[in-house]
Amino acid sequence: MADAYIIDACRTPRGIGKQGKGALSHLHPQHLGRTVLEALRDRNGFDTADVDDVVWGTSSQVVEQSGDLGRMAALDAGYDVTASGVTLDRFCGSGITATNFAANAVMAGMEDLVVSGGTEMMSLPKKGLLPMGANNAHLQELHPQSHQGVCADAIATIEGIPREALDAHAAESQRRADVAIKEGRFDKSLIPVLNLDGTVALDHEEFPRPQTTVESLAALPPSFPAVADYRHSEDSPTFRELINRKYPDVDIQHVHHAGNSSGVVDGAAAILMASDRYAKAHGLTPRARVVATANMGDDPTLMLNAPVPAAHKVLERAGMTLDDIDLFEVNEAFAVVSEKFQRDLDLDRDKVNVNGGAMALGHPIGATGAILIGTVLDELERRDLQIGLITMCAGGGMAPAIIIERV
Repeated sequence: MADAYIIDACRTPRGIGKQGKGALSHLHPQHLGRTVLEALRDRNGFDTADVDDVVWGTSSQVVEQSGDLGRMAALDAGYDVTASGVTLDRFCGSGITATNFAANAVMAGMEDLVVSGGTEMMSLPKKGLLPMGANNAHLQELHPQSHQGVCADAIATIEGIPREALDAHAAESQRRADVAIKEGRFDKSLIPVLNLDGTVALDHEEFPRPQTTVESLAALPPSFPAVADYRHSEDSPTFRELINRKYPDVDIQHVHHAGNSSGVVDGAAAILMASDRYAKAHGLTPRARVVATANMGDDPTLMLNAPVPAAHKVLERAGMTLDDIDLFEVNEAFAVVSEKFQRDLDLDRDKVNVNGGAMALGHPIGATGAILIGTVLDELERRDLQIGLITMCAGGGMAPAIIIERV
């Protein structure tokens, strides 16, 4: 099996994902994709006619984000028309999955130069508050699927994780992100987003709230009690009832709120991947090697618990143990996800999300996985470490995972 090498990774800053309020919300999603695709080309000098594919992640493929965003962003970036593109959806896991697919193609020897990544503009109009599988009564009978925020509260209830622990975790995420920003730890990968007239739309993270404290978080009302009891039609079950169909004894306690849940933002990220033969022939210097990739499914009713089994699976594929991993990134979709991940695996917290996570920086759904891979790579280089593991929960009860090794 051939090696797949990461040559470079870059991303946009994350803008607040509210229409008319975020610094990126006036732009087309293809423009964000174009920004990072242009940056990869300009930073590395490859011929875009050599790109075998652009594999892109976008979760909400509606309105401006529909129509194969990866291909359209590549065309907008001026890539050669021979560079094809495909766009996939594994909900929050789309960015890691796009990168895994790209790596798998190179490792199989079928492709030599691939770009992966993703875009999500959460400032676009929403699809509506519906359970996953809402229009398929048979599926909901088999696997009742609820709202992710209600699922997060249910998991915290089942695991006995109190709000105080989740708020402390969120405050620490803000602290770590603030340190990372002040020390310039993201600068290597961060690409300013320019308007079409060349003026700067955004050149810094817009979402972080470094003034956050445990005390200020404690004052926030929980976000999901009303959501839990919402019905999208007169005869439909509530989100709470969907969970209680499978877990009838769980009295859901609502512990998540705006401060200990992932931020709603716009953003894009891209990764350049090459085979060993292409890199040597074209003078590209690899930064990391993909060691192993994996996908894992878990209970779709609780929905958010797959990162732990995904981590075990990708470690087994790599022939490694937890002790071999220098840095972990697990997406902070909700505080309970990353908190449970660290508790279940008994991890050293100084190795996990060391520069903060989505609670502080935001979660542009289809792009986040690619962002996290680049974040780990930059930090491995900064600390002169070797191995990183990245995973995240995804809708439908799934988690992709990847292990990378610095070259």
